[in-house]
Amino acid sequence: MAEQLEFFPVPSPCRGICQSDDRGYCRGCLRSRDERFQWMQFSDAQKREVLRLCHQRFLRLRRGVKTEAPDLPEQPSLF
Repeated sequence: MAEQLEFFPVPSPCRGICQSDDRGYCRGCLRSRDERFQWMQFSDAQKREVLRLCHQRFLRLRRGVKTEAPDLPEQPSLF
């Protein structure tokens, strides 16, 4: 497969929230430590792969968060 020509550099997904979670991923961009430190040395194809992995991590994180049902009012039922 031929590589696609890139006219613009792949931007860093950094959001300026540089804190690691308990699994070692950045809380802001969801990159691993190695992915963050080696970003400038990666080719555009490698950067796109990292972005794909970050998106998968985001979806997995979102699936794991359960939204609690809002508390029902404490008004007794009339029936």
